[in-house]
Amino acid sequence: MPKEKGRSLIASNRKARHDYHIEDTYEAGIALSGTEVKALRMGRASLVDGFAMFSGDELYLENVHIPQYLSGTWTNHAPRRRRKLLLHRAELTKIAHKTRESGRTIVPLSLYFKDGRAKVEIALATGKKEYDKRHALRERQDRREAERALSAARRR
Repeated sequence: MPKEKGRSLIASNRKARHDYHIEDTYEAGIALSGTEVKALRMGRASLVDGFAMFSGDELYLENVHIPQYLSGTWTNHAPRRRRKLLLHRAELTKIAHKTRESGRTIVPLSLYFKDGRAKVEIALATGKKEYDKRHALRERQDRREAERALSAARRR
């Protein structure tokens, strides 16, 4: 069987970019059990309520839903169990220092396979206020309208 190449997306948290100002992003490995990997290969996962949190000097992914593997037996996993993130020590200390500042959190952006290994893209983020969300939505609408006007002018 040939080794997998490239990146295949499993799940993404599109709402995170709407709810947070993304500052830094990191790619982390995840410590998974066998049935979790099989469930992910079926393309089933949800990052909607997920977040990362330090416990001691280790970083854990909390509240990410990976449903039970359908053909699993008594070895199946708990769908919302806490999963250890695998990062270099220097990255962990850097993230730990930045999260100590008020208002910062760690949110998962996407879950994917990269060369056959499960990875998660996490981001150091600050929460947006309601008016920031409205402002970003308005800017996006204005940009779309301008592009439509330009493309209509080019057609003439």
